[in-house]
Amino acid sequence: MKGRAAGVTAVAPDSTQAAADGTLVIVPPITDCVVGGLPLLRRIVLAATAAGYGQILVRCPAPTTDGLSGTRATMLTLGSAPPTVSGRRVVVMPANVVPQTRWLRSLLEAPMKRESLAVDRGLIAVVDTDDPGAVVRATARAADTAALLTELGQTFAHAPPLADVEGRFPIVATGDVARAERWLLRSLIKQREGFMSRHFERRVSLALTRRLANTSITPNMMTVISGAVGLLGATFFLSPAPRWQLTGALLFLAHSILDGCDGELARLKFQHSRWGAVLDFWCDNVVHVAVFLCIAVGWSWDIGAAWPLGLGAVASVATVGSAAVFFGRIIEDRVEAGGAVARVVDALGARDFIYIVILMSAFGKAKWFLVAAAIGAPMYLALAIVLIGRHGRVR
Repeated sequence: MKGRAAGVTAVAPDSTQAAADGTLVIVPPITDCVVGGLPLLRRIVLAATAAGYGQILVRCPAPTTDGLSGTRATMLTLGSAPPTVSGRRVVVMPANVVPQTRWLRSLLEAPMKRESLAVDRGLIAVVDTDDPGAVVRATARAADTAALLTELGQTFAHAPPLADVEGRFPIVATGDVARAERWLLRSLIKQREGFMSRHFERRVSLALTRRLANTSITPNMMTVISGAVGLLGATFFLSPAPRWQLTGALLFLAHSILDGCDGELARLKFQHSRWGAVLDFWCDNVVHVAVFLCIAVGWSWDIGAAWPLGLGAVASVATVGSAAVFFGRIIEDRVEAGGAVARVVDALGARDFIYIVILMSAFGKAKWFLVAAAIGAPMYLALAIVLIGRHGRVR
């Protein structure tokens, strides 16, 4: 393709990488099912919104807003006037496909030749064109998906299908909904996970999240419940008796598991918010401080001396300091790119230390954990400060 500007001929490149803006057209078959607590059509629309699509059109036989209230979806019916669309990239996707946000975004960003069409075996079509309205008009008049793809195939050059097929799950048979839910839940595991967190706590929290998804419980409710369980557990460390300390440690573990559910629910049902992230972050740190202080007070009462309170204060202040340093990084869930120091900081911040607390508490030695925390928490804070010093900010 060629164009002229100020008398100079400009030759467009053979391929483009679309900006993070484009149009998603959702076409039949529209599957009437609920996946992970959301009607599938609503899930697709919310995932596309999170992926950065500028426009989301739903091709349906008759105008409807069922399940789509409050979303950015626009109905596209047979014979209706197609809306004006912008952006080069148009993605056409059947409404029986469960998508992940990262996959939808990859369809926007993948390099493609101009005026070309890529179709994968799931009948998901990606078109890169200077006239996206032509694709939308074809969609509005097509009798079905097969007819639409036939027309598009006659208009655009064929391109190889985009490689990533791991980010979507088609619902085509009985039992696929349950499998799709398990697939979605596995995708919720964060990048930074300790060994025990990944192989034990996440298994439990994901099982709970799957059941909670179909209830009215919100992520913020789970944060408050998790915090209450953690604070209750902290009070058991006021006693030096092993049975009470072990009870507190097990409640501390329950807090950690429930603390995973709030984030999982938020990501699964697209209910994440900055306020929710802030509440979750600081609630978690308040529980940690409460555990340190209760161990310190209990130890002080047991021996009739005040110096254990100093250990509790050191561990608590360092914990709050580290939380303040890493606040932005955790809230935005950014991945640290800095070398060995960053890896050490992430390793020390893993939740696997809870199992050490359980072991010590079983013998009534939670005070050993407080000693370790009074030493380790300031070191962790120092590493955080070093990391910021090297990179200017933690990202």
